[in-house]
Amino acid sequence: MKNRGFTTNIIHSDRLGRPEHGSLHKPIHTSIAYGYEKVEDLAAVFQGTAKGYAYARQANPTVSALETKITAMEQGAGSLCFATGMAALAGMLTSLLHKGDHIVSSSFLFGNTNSLLNTLAGIGIDTTFVDATSVANVEAALRPETKLVLVETIANPVTQVADLARIGALCENRKIVYAIDNTLTSPYLFLPRAVKATFSVNSLSKYIGGHGNALGGCVTDTGLFDWTAFPNILDIYKTAGSDPHTWALLQMRKKGLRDFGGTMAPEAAHTLSVGSETLALRMDRSCGNAARLALFLETHPKVSAVNYPGLPSHPQHGLAKELFKRPGTLLSFVLGDGVDPFAFLNRLKLAVCSSNLGDNRTLIIPVAHTIFFEMGPARRAQMGIADGLIRMSVGIEDPEDLIEDFGQALA
Repeated sequence: MKNRGFTTNIIHSDRLGRPEHGSLHKPIHTSIAYGYEKVEDLAAVFQGTAKGYAYARQANPTVSALETKITAMEQGAGSLCFATGMAALAGMLTSLLHKGDHIVSSSFLFGNTNSLLNTLAGIGIDTTFVDATSVANVEAALRPETKLVLVETIANPVTQVADLARIGALCENRKIVYAIDNTLTSPYLFLPRAVKATFSVNSLSKYIGGHGNALGGCVTDTGLFDWTAFPNILDIYKTAGSDPHTWALLQMRKKGLRDFGGTMAPEAAHTLSVGSETLALRMDRSCGNAARLALFLETHPKVSAVNYPGLPSHPQHGLAKELFKRPGTLLSFVLGDGVDPFAFLNRLKLAVCSSNLGDNRTLIIPVAHTIFFEMGPARRAQMGIADGLIRMSVGIEDPEDLIEDFGQALA
């Protein structure tokens, strides 16, 4: 169905897979164990020579249907779902990297991802953090032991845009795994495959699910990397006659999902799958709202700075126009001198003070006091996070109502 439209493919994905009893959505399968009449069939599933389900910690029919849907969105070779976006990142990194390996990462990472990489340093997997808005910084940080480059499409919360295409060309030339966190754009606004990424990682809890009612994460292998040349694939997962494009995801399923147990629940998979059907509609609406709010805030006398890739004043505005269908729904801003951030936030009537993003509702939060508090002032300063920075994930409300709400709170 790749020649049909984005939303058409999502809506009809389950149905064309012929789910049980003619259901339009893949039903929720809650069983954690699966029985076989012949033990040979069960052994074949365990050994990977036959398709099927053995134990729900590593595979479930409802979750598999969601994986198929995400793979189609990302135009990839295969996907693997986890309980959360962080579990997906951790599963990918811990299953493919060994002690002594090296990562080059954007320094403008989501706070929990930054924390994860610091944890990996404690077990011998070091990371060099660089300003990924320029490929030259990434190249300068590469070492002989560098196995992976990790960036986000749009950084949270200051919205820096990584030099995605040129980093992809560099990684392709050096035969380095290239992982892109696509959460802030989603497969609707951007396809990491288009810039030679090895993996696209999505927190499904955000825009793909879209309703703030289920946790989930996913890693998609784009099918572009030659895993026969990657030294960390274990021989047991290079099964006889198998497609090498499946090796990394198989190792990730066994080592990153099964062994660590970050399994997505079938109820969450169903909720996220249904929510994904309106991804394009929601993103178009939210991106339009974000653009109007960013312009309103940039011209308001009580706002000193606005970070939004859709504004011509943004340092990577041109790059964002090249890469993305639209510049996203996340923006951040700094209030002018004399404006109390907490008093302003408490005056808002529609925007909700919440740490999530990618919801239908507009969500807003003071960054330094909450999600980046643990980093401390020195690291926040390195990331360009001012003490008065406020992050906003723009929802699908009527834009006039949002502008009126921000106007009265700033008055």
